[in-house]
Amino acid sequence: MPVKVSVIVPVYNPGIYIEDCIASLQRQSLPPEEYEVIFVDDGSTDETPARLDALAAEDSRMKVIHQENSGWSGKPRNVGIEASRGEFVMFVDNDDYLGDETLERMYDYGVANGADVIVGKMAGKGRGVPVELFRRNHPRATVENAPLIDSLTPHKMFRRAFLDRIGLRFPEGRRRLEDHVFIAEAYLRAENVSVLSDYVCYYHLRREDSSNAGFERFDPVGYFRNLREALDVVERYTEPGPVRDKLFRRWLRVEMVERLRARRLLKLPDDYRRELFAEIHEVVVERFGPGVAAGLQPTQQVVAALTAADRYDDVVSFAQWEAGVAPKASPGHVEWRDGSLSIGFTAEYTSGGEPMTFPAEAEATPLDDAPKDVTEAVEWVAAQTAARFGQATADLLLRERSSAAQYFQPVRFTRETVPVGDGEEVRLVLRATATVDPADLPRDGVWDALVRVKLGGWTKECRLGPAPTASRPTPDAGVVGGRAALPYWTDPHGNLSLELGPRGKRLGLGRVQQSAVTVTEDQVRARLPLYVPGDTQVRLRFVSAQEIFEASGTLSPAAGGTEAVLTASLPAESRSGGVWRVALCLAPDAARPLYTGLPFALRAAGGRVQVAPVPQPGVALRLARRARRVLGAARRKVSRLRIGGQ
Repeated sequence: MPVKVSVIVPVYNPGIYIEDCIASLQRQSLPPEEYEVIFVDDGSTDETPARLDALAAEDSRMKVIHQENSGWSGKPRNVGIEASRGEFVMFVDNDDYLGDETLERMYDYGVANGADVIVGKMAGKGRGVPVELFRRNHPRATVENAPLIDSLTPHKMFRRAFLDRIGLRFPEGRRRLEDHVFIAEAYLRAENVSVLSDYVCYYHLRREDSSNAGFERFDPVGYFRNLREALDVVERYTEPGPVRDKLFRRWLRVEMVERLRARRLLKLPDDYRRELFAEIHEVVVERFGPGVAAGLQPTQQVVAALTAADRYDDVVSFAQWEAGVAPKASPGHVEWRDGSLSIGFTAEYTSGGEPMTFPAEAEATPLDDAPKDVTEAVEWVAAQTAARFGQATADLLLRERSSAAQYFQPVRFTRETVPVGDGEEVRLVLRATATVDPADLPRDGVWDALVRVKLGGWTKECRLGPAPTASRPTPDAGVVGGRAALPYWTDPHGNLSLELGPRGKRLGLGRVQQSAVTVTEDQVRARLPLYVPGDTQVRLRFVSAQEIFEASGTLSPAAGGTEAVLTASLPAESRSGGVWRVALCLAPDAARPLYTGLPFALRAAGGRVQVAPVPQPGVALRLARRARRVLGAARRKVSRLRIGGQ
């Protein structure tokens, strides 16, 4: 059977970090005979070569090529392309990993849309990834109709025939930004580029030892010499005008201006940032016309103008002011409504911890020249921010804590100017309501709520919170779309998170009182602190000392909608005698149904069933459990002492 996808992994001394990469490649949903993985070992000096050889010996999908160290990733990727047999090739770094369905989904999406390049949604753990690009699927994306240029890393899928037809390969040798040169040309020469945003395909990780190649401090002279090569590609395949300016703007914004802003600049040693500034100044003056910087946000325009004017000290002073600017998102209501979680919040920017203020009357004016000083620069930014308030936006994202995968949630918002003092200044506040449907999130786990605020020259994210303990809303867990969901506030910071698939004490079912439970001859009913949008099927388990029985049940909204009524038929066996503990499964269709004990039991005697307290363990059993805990603690203490003495 023809190989659909060849995965190419350049490898150099990854150590244990390659294991997640290997595991994700072996878990792919694409049939084993339809893909291959080519590891190109670039002269590793750790134990990785032997590890890969052993892997290839036991897994026919895995191939290994060993070569002398070339100094960077370009040559290993090219070697992998030449060795590949797939219709498409996919590039993966040795310390990153893929979603389990990545190859199948990206291949099918690319074939369906006739794409030469397929860009899969990314999640960044400890490192930035594009956000706006992945708001929605783009079956036919271009550099003009989508922010493709925001994604210049090589972690994409390419039609092999396309690469061969245009002769596209990576620049080789020890150098930076080889991926920018390759990707920019691919975008500009592809018949079609497709962006897949409804599934996280690529997990981009920052290693705990921070030794990813991209995090090493670079030589500014060599770096910006390589950057010019990417600009050369754009000039070769575009005409002067708005499109070229838009593409150039990406490099000005990300690789230059953003390196000279706020804490990112201030944390660098002065001698290094002076060298960095000098190289950036040279590129800005040499390569960018006025139309490039004019499309930046106000704060970015200021930095670009000061850089072009060669005013290093003012760039540093402006960075010191910007370092104190941060978004703040204050929670409002958090409640279940119509089968979804409704979350209200307000958002604005602060400076030095206090709400920022802006002129009440302001007009948008171009920055025709560099501000004469930082005070004038700050005043111009404030005026432009107020004048552009009609373009400000607020978004709510849910980010999975374990993987950093994130998803935009539907949001409605209004913009409000709040007068300050005598009314000559105002605060710019966004008031928003987000709607979260737990059924839309891909898997169980903890999801943190983040607010993304675009205002003036800033696009920043912050956690939703903190919420004051005394006034914070505390909705119960809900059962929506066949899964349990619990909104809660983190401790100690008081930020909003959502746990999908909670069980045990987290569900809050321990608050159920015996008085809220009634039993008839063949049915048990109980009021539970749960939200359900309508009749919801659940499963109950009845456990005695000798037997276990299960029965179907239904959760229905109670009057007022703040609780649920559990109704279930009693198994005939439970009426024959004895004490039965009761456990509830809120997601009976899950792959691994989980049960949570309810705080009441049923006692059957003489053909009647009554509600009873949960049986407590006998004295002997309690003493045995206590002895085991004490013995276990003693063993752990001895173990720690031994470790400390080594």
